[in-house]
Amino acid sequence: MTYTKSDYLVKILQAPIYEAAVMSDLVNMPRLSGELQNQIFLKREDQQPVKSFKLRGAYNCIAQLSDVEKQAGVITASAGNHAQGVAYAAKSLGINATIVMPETTPDIKVDAVRRFGGEFATVVQFGTSFDQASEHAKTLCEEHRLTMIPPFDHPNVIAGQGTIGKEMLSQQSDLDVLFIAVGGGGLAAGIAVYVKQINPNIKIVAVESEESACLQAAMANGKPVTLPEVGIFADGVAVKTIGAEPFRLCEKYIDEVMTVTNDELCTAIKDIFDDTRVIAEPAGALSVAAMRKYVRESGVSGQKFGGILCGANINFHTLRYVSERCELGEQKEAVFAVKIPEEKGAFKAFCAALGGIVITEFNYRLAHNSSAHIFVGVKLKHGREEYVELLDKLNNSGYDCFDLSSNELAKLHVRHMVGGRPSQRTEEVAYSFSFPEYPGALMHFLNALGHKWNITLFHYRNHGAASGLVLIGFEVEEYQKSEFQMHIDSLGFNAQPHTNDPAYEFFLASGR
Repeated sequence: MTYTKSDYLVKILQAPIYEAAVMSDLVNMPRLSGELQNQIFLKREDQQPVKSFKLRGAYNCIAQLSDVEKQAGVITASAGNHAQGVAYAAKSLGINATIVMPETTPDIKVDAVRRFGGEFATVVQFGTSFDQASEHAKTLCEEHRLTMIPPFDHPNVIAGQGTIGKEMLSQQSDLDVLFIAVGGGGLAAGIAVYVKQINPNIKIVAVESEESACLQAAMANGKPVTLPEVGIFADGVAVKTIGAEPFRLCEKYIDEVMTVTNDELCTAIKDIFDDTRVIAEPAGALSVAAMRKYVRESGVSGQKFGGILCGANINFHTLRYVSERCELGEQKEAVFAVKIPEEKGAFKAFCAALGGIVITEFNYRLAHNSSAHIFVGVKLKHGREEYVELLDKLNNSGYDCFDLSSNELAKLHVRHMVGGRPSQRTEEVAYSFSFPEYPGALMHFLNALGHKWNITLFHYRNHGAASGLVLIGFEVEEYQKSEFQMHIDSLGFNAQPHTNDPAYEFFLASGR
């Protein structure tokens, strides 16, 4: 059955979600409003019992099942907020729920599902990825004749999320632009199909992580497509394929699609904290990240922006990463590499050339007898223009330097390992890998890697995420490269080459 926009309007108006969910506040963000010269309003879905909007769709879907379906019980696969929403809804309705989660799911999320669901929720941990958990959930669903509660691709889930749009228009009816996060698309589809019928003048901007832009890819192809891979930082929107029904609605009612970087998300998390003292999860900060970018690119002022803080279930260890990256996203810090002569007084002369600018990071080690390579971080008072002027000044003074502010390899790995340059020439190739993070995962990864190839470089740093990230150098002679590539391809891990990355070549590679 294809639902019309009128059908969705009725479904949203009649959704019985307030038996479990609350009408969250729409708060003004005075500090950010002043900085961006537009009024910023944020919908506080962190106020929901499960700290995210997912309860709305889960409850609406489960509440409208038949008596026979309720009696049999429900099932879902999720590693995050949807799992908690289903657990809470099931307990509220007195319905048994089976929730399949990957074995890599952090304990804090598994414990939350058990706590919200109580005796009505059974957690089954299976596999090391969401895809494996999802396939297992489908098998259990058929075996036990349960009802699957999908996270986004279902009309009742979409309608449940659409109640946010109804509330926002009752709280602030004259918004100019509404920014909505997109993962699988249920939230954006539900809000958009409602808002465009009530006030079509409101511009609706869908916001995706640059690392999981499945809606943007679908828009370009005219249908949902599957991304080859997605990033792990904004795990709440790390979806490879947008839902079919959400895409149908988004294609009709979304005005613009934007993407934001991890650095911009970190800045948005800080923006939200500064105004509300709430720590949003990365996916929950997408709309605020887009507001900054939208103002920077369009130059608009005096408008009213609406956004949704759609979740606050952040892993505490992720805050270290957020703190490191937020200044870069806000363009209040920049990092760059520079080569200076290895001679007495050269180090002091370079510091003098920087002038009075505040240094936030300085990594130095002898690279060759004739030169030294330095990784530098500086604090910016006037944004990118100040940084460009600094680089021009250094270049004009004879320093060989280049920007690393947008180089992921540099920010994720190199800045923590400057000085690892080999003293002798080495036939080295560098790769980054991601693997499921769980107790013993690093050793499992090393065992899978094998012993055939000599490791010349290794950097691993646990970020408290579902996947581990490793940078590795291997000693590989030219005649071995074909065999080596076959070995890498056979491992089954996501591997990316970095041998030609400028950050690697400048700081880590041997002389060639």
